[in-house]
Parts: sequence; C-alpha cells; structure tokens
Amino acid sequence: MKKFNGKIVALLVVIALVVGAAASYFVTSTTMKHSQAVVNVDSTSQTSSEAKKINVIHDLIEKSYYKKVSSDKLYDGAIKGMIEALGDPFSSYMDAKTASSFNESLSSSFEGIGAEVQMVGDRVTIVSPIKGSPAEKAGLRPNDQILTINGKSTSGLSLDQAVNKIKGPSGTVVKLEVKRSGSTNTVAFNIKRGKIPLTTVNSKVIKNNQKPIGYINITSFNENTDKEFNKSLNALEDKNIQGLIIDVRGNPGGYLQAVESIASQFITKDKPIVQVEDRQGKRDQFRSSLTKKKPYPIVTLIDEGSASASEILAGAMSEGGGYPLVGMKSFGKGTVQQGIEMSDKSEVKLTMFKWLTPDGNWIHKKGIQPDVKVKQPDYYFASPLNIKKGSVISYDQTGTNVTNLQKMLIGAGFDPGREDGYYNKSTDNAVRQFQKAKNLPVTGSVNQATADALQASVLKVISSGDHDKQLKAALRTLDKEIK
Repeated sequence: MKKFNGKIVALLVVIALVVGAAASYFVTSTTMKHSQAVVNVDSTSQTSSEAKKINVIHDLIEKSYYKKVSSDKLYDGAIKGMIEALGDPFSSYMDAKTASSFNESLSSSFEGIGAEVQMVGDRVTIVSPIKGSPAEKAGLRPNDQILTINGKSTSGLSLDQAVNKIKGPSGTVVKLEVKRSGSTNTVAFNIKRGKIPLTTVNSKVIKNNQKPIGYINITSFNENTDKEFNKSLNALEDKNIQGLIIDVRGNPGGYLQAVESIASQFITKDKPIVQVEDRQGKRDQFRSSLTKKKPYPIVTLIDEGSASASEILAGAMSEGGGYPLVGMKSFGKGTVQQGIEMSDKSEVKLTMFKWLTPDGNWIHKKGIQPDVKVKQPDYYFASPLNIKKGSVISYDQTGTNVTNLQKMLIGAGFDPGREDGYYNKSTDNAVRQFQKAKNLPVTGSVNQATADALQASVLKVISSGDHDKQLKAALRTLDKEIK
C-alpha cells in the first residue's frame, strides 16, 4: 500500500466556527525562516529580480510611508498577495495564530459555531454545518452566503479573516446576515458559540422488514474517527446485521488516514481506494490488503454537503467496492493541498495535487452522482423566518417569508394546503392549530415567538429521521439486495 510522508488531511476550511476540509491536505514538518519564503531565490533567475523588487518596495514603505508599518505585516501581505494571485480558494497563507486554530479544528473538540466554509467568488459560503452544532441548530444551510458578520460587510475579507471574525469563546454570540440561494431576502442569525465535541461516529441498529440493518453516521474525519468507526462496526456485527448504511451526508472531510482505514475494511486490494496525481501526471495509490468483501450489502448516503474526504470514501465505495450510493450529488472537491510550516509557526497551504477515484475520475467541481437520487422534503431547506421587530406575518400577505412558513408548517405536521407564498385562510388555520398545540397565543399571525417555536419543531422532526426520504431509500435499496 502506498504511503505518503507527513500528516495527511482532506480539507475545506473548517470554522471553529470550524475550519474543516474539502481536499487532501499534506502537513509537513519543513521549516524555513519567514522572510526566506519571499527573498531567498537563485540570483541568476528572473525570479531574483522580482524578489528584489519586493524588497525594494518593502524598504521604500518602511522608510518613507507616512506612518510606521511592521516589517512582518508587509511580508505577510506580500505572501498573501502571491497566494491570492493563484485564484485558488483552497491555497492560503495562515499566520501563526490562524494556523494554530486550523490545526485545533481537526482535533477532538473546539469552540465556535460548527460550520465549514469556503470562498465562492468573493463570498464566504457555507459548505455544511456540523451535525448538532450551533450553526445547524440556528438553521444555517449548505450554500448560504455570509454577507455581514456582526453588522460589518464580508466584502474584501479573505476566508481566514472572515473565519477569525466569526470565531469566539463559547457562550458568546455572533450575528450573521446570510443570503440563501433562491431567496431575494437576507436572513439574520444570532448564533451562540459553543464547545463542539467531535465525537464523529454515531451508530444504531434499524429494524427493516424484521431484518437488523446497521447504520453508521460519520460527521467528519478527525484523528479518532477510524477508531470510533471500528468500535461501532464491531458492535453492529456482533448483533448479526444483514446490511449496513454508511451516512456521510453533511460531512465536510478531515483526515485522509481515517478514510483510508475505514475504506480498507470494505475495498479489496484489486482496486485503489484513492489515487493522487501530480502536475506531471504521475499517480500514487492507496490500496488495502483486503482479499474478501463483507458478507452483507452496503449503501452509502451522500448529499450536497458531503465534501472531500467524504467524497473519497463515496468514490471508493462506489467504484472500488461496487456499493450503491443514495442521496444527492456531492459537493465536488478534488484537489490536494500541502501545508508547509514556517519557523515562526505560520503556514502556507498550497494546492499541489489532484485526487482521483479508483477508476481515475476527477470529481472536482462535478461532485459524485448517486445511483439512487432522492431529494429531502422542502422543509429541510426552508429559511428561518425573517420577522422585523414588532411586526408579524399574517393573512393576505405574500412573499418568501410566507413560502418558508408554509414549508415549515408542513414539516411540523400542520399542513396549510399550499406552498406558493400566499397567506390564505388555510394557512391562517394551520398557524392557529400550531399555536394551540404549542400553548402560544392563538392569533393566526406569526410573530417571532411563533417563528422560533416553529423552527424548533421542524429541526426536531429533521433530527428524528422519521421523514428522512434518503434514509428510507437506502433501506429499500438494501432490502432488494438482501432478497
């Protein structure tokens, strides 16, 4: 089995808030003096004159600018400028503080809101909230664009700068204004930061037509995920499961070693788990030593929030193991970054490779298509209701807020009879029934208290899994294979 030097991570940027993962990421122990990353070049090369130009401009600013500027700040700016010139949202320069936060986010716990982000154009964009995190409970969704942080625009901010503004101690609140795809209105969130424990694996037995089916949900791939997975799988197999569902929906990625370890239990040595290709086209492969597949069928669940390491696992299960995928098309992140730590603990993260599926497919910006495509109910994607202080949503109103209200009422079990954004009598009646059930003043109009109760009810329904169309489709797929 091919091994790579250094610690390997499959990344996006996790915001602690987190900062997580959507590519394969190599962290080396190489050190170099901070300034040498800019100025130590071969004096015979053209690059030498460019490096000298940087030093000339540095000296000019240091000596003649109207106020004193830190030399470190100038060199940091030069390095960031070079990285930004690549136009690659996954290459970056992190100062020592940011690098430390980044590495912390891949450990067993961290403080923040619990969401993964990347730059899409010039916008900080949610890839996926971590399950059970403050971000998920508040209602953040994949592809939400963060417009403001604590009232200040994100325009012009780098990803690292935005992340640092969103992060903060547990118990404090960050205010985000978000634009959601398909909506003309912005949505405001007040999110209380928390300590995010990264117990990344949850498992249970599901009875399906009297057959015990194992279910393992992987929320991200951290340093302990493969150990957690092995423990869960062994416990499920002790219960004589007849099929297995591996759920990586909303999983932003993490350590590639964890993916390799998990996939090695299902993918035989006949095919690679993943391939890594350099710019010359040379490929290295990860392979298992497995000679025989599991005696039961397996289905993997994916969706739009499945990124990087999740896609590596999904690709391996599909192409390497022939196991079906159920859900929606995955995120689409197929590049590999290498992180080089400087002597001052800052870090350059540079895209240096592609990763490819067992059959050599590059899924970058394409994602992985499921074998069985299933979309969740609309209320899974409804925006939280945006109600101005002192106002209500009520009879005869129209608009996006009413559409989201109607979708959420359906999710909570109080059908308004329509989802077209018109607040008619049947919508009014559904609101009254909900308010009565929740011991709220029965007015037929929606104020912030009713909106908050409705959102909590919908999130409870979603987290219960009782109306999870994708999970039900996975169970049906397994049932056919068991028969």
